Order: sequence, then C-alpha cells, then structure tokens
Amino acid sequence: MADRVIRGHVGIGTKVEGEALVANDNFSARYDLDRVKGVFSRPTHKLVGQNYVGKVLVLNVAKGGVATAWMLREMAARGMCPLALLLNFANPIMAQGAAFGDVALIDRFEVDITSAIQTGERVTVDPETGTVTVRGGGPR
Repeated sequence: MADRVIRGHVGIGTKVEGEALVANDNFSARYDLDRVKGVFSRPTHKLVGQNYVGKVLVLNVAKGGVATAWMLREMAARGMCPLALLLNFANPIMAQGAAFGDVALIDRFEVDITSAIQTGERVTVDPETGTVTVRGGGPR
C-alpha cells in the first residue's frame, strides 16, 4: 500500500516517527494522565489504561489550563512523554506546553484526524510542513 499524507496547520517541534494511539476524545495532560505510570488514568477517557509514552497521540480537542505547559515539560524531562500530539484543535496553552516540553504538535487538519488514523499505524509527523504521513496506509 502507498503512504498517504494528511495536511494540517504548520505546527511546533521537530519531525518524529512513531506508533499512533487514537481516540475520538479530548485531551488534558493534567486530568487524563497518570504521569508517573505513563498511562491514561481518567476512568471515562476512551484510552483509559493505555500507555502513551513514546506514542503519537491522536485526539480531538485540547482542554485544560496553564498546568499543561509545565506538566508536558516535566514529563519530557523524565522520559514519560508522548512523542507527538495530533489534535483536531489545540488551544494556545497546549501549543505553549508542546513548545516548552519539546513535543511535536500539529492541529487543524483537513479531515477529522481521529477518523483518518488508526491505533497502531506508523506515522511521520512533520510540524514544519504541517503534514502527517501514514506509512503504508491505503485510501480511507
């Protein structure tokens, strides 16, 4: 199968490649994660119990406040951070947190990103061009 490219807004961070972890759910670094164990911990989150460390998180909308910035930075310093964030919409706080924590981030895609990628697919995230390449992904 051929690679497919999904376009979003120019993002933050460096180009990375990794495995996608996807849910049509919103995202808060403060309220959704156990930042010590590296898993989603909010009982009502669609990814509860799933490990997020080193994964490309593909979620709907950023939520939460200023704590996100320092939490992403602290998680990155301990090696307990997602590799990248792909969101349908990221607020300024999430963008600040991604920049501070050196986490790649792209949002505002041409399609619903949570429907365009499946958990387990290999993706290359290129914030400089605002693109995500799904490796070997066929048409959807």
